[in-house]
Amino acid sequence: MQTPFRSRPSSLYLLAIVTGAVAGLGALAFEYTSSWIVRRALVDAAGYVPHGPRGEVRLFPAAGTHTLVPWLLLVLPALGCWLSALLSQWFAPEARGHGTDAAIEAYHRKGGRIRGRVPIVKGVCSALTLGLGGSGGREGPIAQIGAGFGSFLGQRLGLSDRACRTLLAAGMAAGVGAIFRAPFAGALFAAEILYRDAELETEVVMPAFLSSAVAYCVFCGALGEWGSLFALGPGFAFHRVTELLPYTILALALLPAIAFYTRFFYASERWFHGLRAPRPLVAALGGLLTGATALGVYHLVGDDRALAVLSNGYGILQQTLDGELVGWSGVGLLLLVAAGKVVATSCTIGSGGSAGVFGPSMVIGGSVGGAVGIVCHQWGLVQNPAALCVVGMCGFFAGAAKTPISTIVMVTEMTGSYRLLLPAMWVCGLTFLLSRRFQLYQKQVQNRALSPAHQGEYVVALLERMTVADVFEPSAVETVSAAMPLREIVQRIAMTREDYFPVVDQQGRFVGMLSAHDVRQFTFDQSVYELAIAADVMASPPVVVRPSDDLHRALETFDSVWLDELPVVASDDPDRVLGRLRRRAINRAYTKKLQELRQQQAERERGQM
Repeated sequence: MQTPFRSRPSSLYLLAIVTGAVAGLGALAFEYTSSWIVRRALVDAAGYVPHGPRGEVRLFPAAGTHTLVPWLLLVLPALGCWLSALLSQWFAPEARGHGTDAAIEAYHRKGGRIRGRVPIVKGVCSALTLGLGGSGGREGPIAQIGAGFGSFLGQRLGLSDRACRTLLAAGMAAGVGAIFRAPFAGALFAAEILYRDAELETEVVMPAFLSSAVAYCVFCGALGEWGSLFALGPGFAFHRVTELLPYTILALALLPAIAFYTRFFYASERWFHGLRAPRPLVAALGGLLTGATALGVYHLVGDDRALAVLSNGYGILQQTLDGELVGWSGVGLLLLVAAGKVVATSCTIGSGGSAGVFGPSMVIGGSVGGAVGIVCHQWGLVQNPAALCVVGMCGFFAGAAKTPISTIVMVTEMTGSYRLLLPAMWVCGLTFLLSRRFQLYQKQVQNRALSPAHQGEYVVALLERMTVADVFEPSAVETVSAAMPLREIVQRIAMTREDYFPVVDQQGRFVGMLSAHDVRQFTFDQSVYELAIAADVMASPPVVVRPSDDLHRALETFDSVWLDELPVVASDDPDRVLGRLRRRAINRAYTKKLQELRQQQAERERGQM
């Protein structure tokens, strides 16, 4: 008989390819929609022309000169957040926020299932939020769009939870890999973002590779642009070990920025959530504060580059990489943009707007890195201060999101250069280890062992590492002879507190098992009660376990016969009963072992702090 298509192992890879193709089209739709709104709202109406990375395709290029209309930079973000919150409230409340957490939670706790309408609602809401000036990134919406389609496909085909989870992760990888032109990093990101520890979800890696590669080809093929997102000039290299000093300074400077971002973001979310007003109005307030933050930074420095606080803000990073920001004025501008980006992103997303947190993390980390680079250049520690901007992007998100591996790869793919790989590894390692208390994605679980998605697997693995010999206590067992009359058996049961009795024959060999329940059903049948003996009512052949059996096998044996006790027989002599194993002994052993493992994990965490 042929295996059904959806049950074949290879079919999951084919479905991952389909997911990648649709996610690539979704990324295109999102890119065109948000770019069109930016052109009509921010450029034509408000007179603000956002700068972007040099490798970004200008879908709706602005022509001529534009006069800035400051009051519209207050109104437009408020309008975008209000519309986004209104649509999500009507159609899909889970589309609020940054999106990645929703996909992570669906993976761990919802069997990889996301409602089919969520990707569409998320895409529209995020395009409105970002297009009208709200501060955020594109990876959250695209990740949820791809994840949502993968989940939808799995559900429509009636696939298992595991398959739905895999397609969800593949969709997430596809969206991120396409929008950032980083297919390798997109696949690693989807496998790494699920956990706080430096751990990969290995079962999703290969499907994620396929989906991310296909999405990248669809997205870049349609745009006709295959280059990296950011362009680097000469001087981005690592030459000598002494250069690790400024990079260590950078890692230490990123730690308070990570703490500020994660703490302020969730404090803002709690504050907005506590306001007693309709959610769309709360979101409008958040958008208003976003615009006010951007204008405040702009008026402080008198430089329109400070308006990178709005929308995705990638332009400030390209300008830093091009060496346009120098001296102490450049340091001040970059630090103000970093602080303003934290506040604006917290107001936009925390109030109920819809956008991602990866993009702002790149801007914050790159700005702090650029500022540290300029200072270190003034001190004569580095030749090219912009190199620290690249590494700052890596280090900040690696510490905040607990994704050191994928972040290093993603930034190097976005910049098209691996020449700073070693300092990036150094800084990401330091920020990851030193920022364990700060967490950007709240739905991440610590590791696979603690994931609800893998809970059953680890119960089995834990039980398989323990044997019957570890938990049962050898003891003398009270037996009954096979010829004992039922009347005497009833008296024996009444005189003891035992419910189960091994039955032995005249030679003392173990031949069956007798339970109080077996006897009870014959008690009121007078004819049987007077004539029956143990051999008539015992269970034979007896179901037994041996000291060498693992506890998972023992538990399966319990479930197969619905008993609470099983006789333990010698491995070399099945006729010799050594004692009994109770079901509750297995439960106690498992609980004790789990507590030991958790205590060991807690001690390791305290040692890392």
